[in-house]
Amino acid sequence: MMNAPAGEVRRTWSLALLRLSVWLGLWAIIGFFIGQIAWALLAGLSIYTAGHLLFAYQLHRWLAKPRIEPREGLGVWQEIYTELYRLKQRNRRRKRRLKDIVSEFQASTAALPDGAVVIDGRGRIVWFNQAAAVILALRAGQDNGQRIVNLIRHPRFGEFMVSAALDGTMAELEIPAPANEANTVLLRIVPYGDGQRLLVARDVSDQKRLESTRRDFVANASHELRTPLTVLRGYLEIMNEDAGESGALAAWQRPLREMSAQSQRMGRIIDSLLRLARLEAEGMHQRQEAIDIGEMIRQVVDGLKRHEARDHVFELDLQPGLNLYGRASELESVIANLAANAARYSPAASTIRIAWQAEAGGALLSVADNGPGIAPEHIPRLTERFYRVDSGRKASDGGTGLGLAIVKHSLEHHESELIIDSEPGAGSTFSARFPHSRLIIEDAA
Repeated sequence: MMNAPAGEVRRTWSLALLRLSVWLGLWAIIGFFIGQIAWALLAGLSIYTAGHLLFAYQLHRWLAKPRIEPREGLGVWQEIYTELYRLKQRNRRRKRRLKDIVSEFQASTAALPDGAVVIDGRGRIVWFNQAAAVILALRAGQDNGQRIVNLIRHPRFGEFMVSAALDGTMAELEIPAPANEANTVLLRIVPYGDGQRLLVARDVSDQKRLESTRRDFVANASHELRTPLTVLRGYLEIMNEDAGESGALAAWQRPLREMSAQSQRMGRIIDSLLRLARLEAEGMHQRQEAIDIGEMIRQVVDGLKRHEARDHVFELDLQPGLNLYGRASELESVIANLAANAARYSPAASTIRIAWQAEAGGALLSVADNGPGIAPEHIPRLTERFYRVDSGRKASDGGTGLGLAIVKHSLEHHESELIIDSEPGAGSTFSARFPHSRLIIEDAA
């Protein structure tokens, strides 16, 4: 129902003023006959005001106690009562619609396998579904209105909530499940509205167990392959000794050389698989130390020049005194893999640029090559195991297909990320951005 138009409002108040004029005119006539016009007008105004106060009291009582309907008003008060009643009816219909929407939302969310918790701007629980009650050990009715950090007491969860509130972006965290610490829960915070947040909890225990099984299988299989491969390589070495120009196996010289090369490559693959399995199993709790990244880069480059990249030119842009707190073996693996890839996929005698410089919020390690470049559709999958780009990145190039996977896991252990910038025909730049919390900057003086 629509509000009264402006013209109708003007007519109503014009009529009210006319009634007031007639009312006062009648009392003025009475006052004229009794010789007390002023007192008569005052009496008329008093009665008129008392009537308005009575209608105002009825309105106030109606607003305070909606169940008590006001009596019929007179004049403009009747219009006010009518408009308020219409507004009340519209609010009732709006509340019913909102209630239906909320009921549908809660019913649909309750059917989700993931836990959902609505948190207000002060960190208190507004609502949660049944899955959240099971996964996060929340109690319906008792925990509503409680601060979520008082119920989920993992040390990292409080920091997670604070950082998510400050950043205002979606964040993720894995912690042991409050209901069963043998399980693992993935938590996501999604900000919305005026400081409100949606906490989504998913039980990823089966996924973690599957990853652990796969990791153990790869590690065990790689370890078991080492023994027969060692035997094969030993026999190949003996046969290569007899494959000289006058040896008994001279005719097999080329096949034996190829078999030796492939056995060495298989050995590198097995070593990479074992290293990757160790990285995944160790997590982020190994011993760390201050590392001179500039010196480590120089040592890696010197090693490449002696063996794999003799024809390449390396340009180094290294900020002195910029050190990093981390694990030396993993960081050396990152540098070695990125530099070796740049040398492997760049033309002979090309220039490879390696930079290590501080930047806003951290430091950046970058390795730029002059290779064939990478099409955009391949870039998101480059860190997958054994993933290869057809153009210029074939198994015959000698790589294991595991280098970037190792780089990715090593960088994750240092709260860093791998950034790939590449275009076909324009070369590639692989960068690692490290947070400021890991930097150790020596005083130049």
